[in-house]
Amino acid sequence: MNQRAQILSALKEGRHLTPHDARKLCGSDRLAARIAELREAGHKINTARVETPSGAFVASYSMEKQAWVE
Repeated sequence: MNQRAQILSALKEGRHLTPHDARKLCGSDRLAARIAELREAGHKINTARVETPSGAFVASYSMEKQAWVE
């Protein structure tokens, strides 16, 4: 399974993914690029800005169940 498919699967499970999560999940250091590809394919993916324990802000991506494209 490629990175894009692993990320989409995790989002469909209801997970919220940050770049750190994607690195652990599938080794992706380019989560924003994979999200852009999924959006181009028609998937509606939400973005939220979250603060990490160190005080940095990162993007967190999620997907609503009804937003899935089969």
